[in-house]
Amino acid sequence: MHLNLMQVGLKQVDLLAGTAYRAAALPRHTPTILVFDSGLGGLTVLSQTTRAQPGAHVVYAADDAGFPYGRLAESELVARVLAVMERLVARFHPDLVVIACNTASTLVLPALRARFAIPFVGTVPAIKPAAALTRSRLISVLATPGTVARDYTRGLIESYAGGCEVTLVGSTRLAGLAEAALKGEPVDEAAIAAEIAPCFVERDGVRTDVVTLSCTHYPLLLERMRRLAPWPVEWIDPAPAIARRVAQLLGPDDPAAPVVAPESVAVFTNGASITGPLRIALAGYGLAEVVIEPMPLGN
Repeated sequence: MHLNLMQVGLKQVDLLAGTAYRAAALPRHTPTILVFDSGLGGLTVLSQTTRAQPGAHVVYAADDAGFPYGRLAESELVARVLAVMERLVARFHPDLVVIACNTASTLVLPALRARFAIPFVGTVPAIKPAAALTRSRLISVLATPGTVARDYTRGLIESYAGGCEVTLVGSTRLAGLAEAALKGEPVDEAAIAAEIAPCFVERDGVRTDVVTLSCTHYPLLLERMRRLAPWPVEWIDPAPAIARRVAQLLGPDDPAAPVVAPESVAVFTNGASITGPLRIALAGYGLAEVVIEPMPLGN
């Protein structure tokens, strides 16, 4: 792991004359942050991370050859993420990796931390803050079927939401709809409404008042979901909390140094679905350079 070097004042002394000169400062190491997801959902985490660390070099990696991860068996998913991460770490040498995918984080983080000597920040369902925020005690976890099925998710509910009624909603279509929206393709809003409908529960005169977005793709559709919801709720996007954790681990930027954001790059393991509108969208996230690191599923 590369150490973040804060400005260190070194007293320079002429050993012959004993004359002290003004302190010199070592330049702070520019950290490289790798943000990883199966597809484009991690862009919601990327935007918050770059705000928190504006001077960092950011690599966004989308394993689109494996998308969606929910179709893989657990053993396949672990092997796939480890294999892709081996290639990415060898090429980009990140100081820190954000696994911007709930499906992967709830399963693969222990294996990643055992394999690599760099910090990994995961993305897990925001059940604890949802339980703290609710007034009705009815909360919903909107996630992929894989995340909903994880023992990790149920453990979070037992630990932090024992006094709440938690509705687990495993959406099969929202991630794909979010990808389509980002690529500039038409999106069926009736399908979005149908996918989020099970989140809204009314019981004994009280209603669900908090929905946690437990897939990083879902905030890409947040404005549409707000408009299509049967009643207003608090939607929890975990990206700001992830960005704060990254900042804690890397330390603050030097406030005296000018912020010049290094060039950032987007990496895809397939790239077949990269369209003109998607390239424009990626550029809007600061990812003007797009490269392909071919890794077909099964390799």
